[in-house]
Amino acid sequence: MISFALRAGAALAASALGLATLVPPAKAASGGIDWGRCESGSPAGYQCARVPVPLSYRDPDGPRISLALGRLPATDQEHKLGTVFTNPGGPGNPGRFAPALTPELHQRFDIVGFDPRGVGASTPLRCFTDPRQAEEFAGVIGDFPRTATERARHKAAVARLTGLCERNAGPLAKHLSTANTARDLDRLRAAIGEPKLRYYGLSYGTYLGEVYANLFPNRVGALALDAVDDPVNWTSGYHPAQARIPMSTRLGGYRDAQRALDSFFAACAADTRCTFRGGDPRARYERILDRLETGPVTITDPGTGAPQRVRYQDAIARVHAALTDSAHSPGLARFLAALEHPLPDRGAARTGVPTPADSMLGGGATLCADAANPRDPDVWPRYAAAADREARGFGSYDTYKTLPCATWDVADADRYPGPWNRSTAPILLLANRKGDPETPYAGAERTARLLGRARLLALDDFGHGARGKSRCIDAALTAYLGSGTLPARGTVCRPDRTPFDG
Repeated sequence: MISFALRAGAALAASALGLATLVPPAKAASGGIDWGRCESGSPAGYQCARVPVPLSYRDPDGPRISLALGRLPATDQEHKLGTVFTNPGGPGNPGRFAPALTPELHQRFDIVGFDPRGVGASTPLRCFTDPRQAEEFAGVIGDFPRTATERARHKAAVARLTGLCERNAGPLAKHLSTANTARDLDRLRAAIGEPKLRYYGLSYGTYLGEVYANLFPNRVGALALDAVDDPVNWTSGYHPAQARIPMSTRLGGYRDAQRALDSFFAACAADTRCTFRGGDPRARYERILDRLETGPVTITDPGTGAPQRVRYQDAIARVHAALTDSAHSPGLARFLAALEHPLPDRGAARTGVPTPADSMLGGGATLCADAANPRDPDVWPRYAAAADREARGFGSYDTYKTLPCATWDVADADRYPGPWNRSTAPILLLANRKGDPETPYAGAERTARLLGRARLLALDDFGHGARGKSRCIDAALTAYLGSGTLPARGTVCRPDRTPFDG
């Protein structure tokens, strides 16, 4: 998954003002991690810690930054087998409070998550000197323009934002590549005392796992990568000319968003419980978008019951978000049905564009540091229009995610550009083969061929991420992280539920 938007609320204000900053030089912990209570309001059952790591691994005894960790202890400590590290995606998602993964893994393993450098409770990126600056941009980044006027306004707003970041972010902004996060992860592995890394990464967390595997191939124990990013397209592409394409276009997620939407339409047509059933659902959807292109409509929001004003961009973002889990299908059907029958326009409040969880600016800096992108912001409209011709709306939604990279110089000399085929212990890849709107299935297939030793396990569903959606997937994940056992080549798992089971 990639996303480049602002988090709302107090957490952003605190990190934006730099209330946690670089910590003074110190020796890294080598004798373990001191776990203690987490701060008030944290999820129950977790222990927390902080670990200093180098700002730059070229200067290991120089300035330090601080990483915030969380541990969910194994329920059977007497028979504990070790530790599984996790990353929830992004880049930019806080990851301290990791899920239990599966009941069996929670029983025999400590599950450890961390907020990556620049994110959350770890040393954050500092772009703003006033919380009101964050509020100013909250409705800009993560949106996409359609008209010439909107494009000019959007480009100017993004340039103002990246200008603030360049003035205020300080030295951390030049050290936020995924390669440095992988080096942090290796420090944490060593500090806990694990000789090799057991790891579960979701979405962007798969790219982190891919970088780790190729930086530290001899330290790979078991890496389970769910919703797989193609590392070649993430960095620069398969041909030199592709480096001049916006990275968020190059990844091709918009194409799988359309595949996921078509999978939704097929499931809807076959299930009488779908409230958007009847006629040609694809044609009906196209007519909805035609209407929205003429201007916003007001609907009764099926989730809240309140009148909501919906723009074209809002509808695309909401459909895209629904397609990240086939379990959202009943709500998506109700939303589309409501758009077909708008209310008289009484100036209702606009529905908000969903703010992704992976929205902190530290994650945006990571994305721009990792990936080749054009340096001319006027390139983005051309690629957005071309992508929209393949997947209406989703093309622009994806393409504009990386517009800040045109004007934000966060180059990290320590980024990892490949190769990706270093010999490792076997790696397990998980992917949804009926369409993943964030990390396309074709990218998972390419990655299975790219990595030195990888095995792809498919879920016969659409959505983003396979864990927790199939007993077959979870059993394979448990067996792999527990003992290194891989599923048979070519295995396809069935989901535990159909999209309209409720």
